[in-house]
Amino acid sequence: MTLLAYSVAAIAEIAGCFAFWHVVRGAGSPWWLVPGFASLAVFAGALTLVDSAAAGRAFAAYGGIYIVGSLAWMWGVEGVRPDRYDSVGAALCLAGAAVIVFGPRG
Repeated sequence: MTLLAYSVAAIAEIAGCFAFWHVVRGAGSPWWLVPGFASLAVFAGALTLVDSAAAGRAFAAYGGIYIVGSLAWMWGVEGVRPDRYDSVGAALCLAGAAVIVFGPRG
């Protein structure tokens, strides 16, 4: 459930932020802001589904998934292929997120 919630949150956050980017930097129609706001609401709601005693821990672990999702968006939507530094950085971030999620709590 955690991975699904993080994946939904990442897609929704990236899509919502992209809508704003498109309006401000890409000269897109302001109507892009409507689905952008809706997407950001889905993002926030998805993070509340993560089973964690502390919101900060859930948000910190989400960072690794967000980074990988951002690179996938860059490749799939923007047509820019991640380079080896992007890939290594994303792997390091996922490793850090795994430590946060799966670390023993006593």
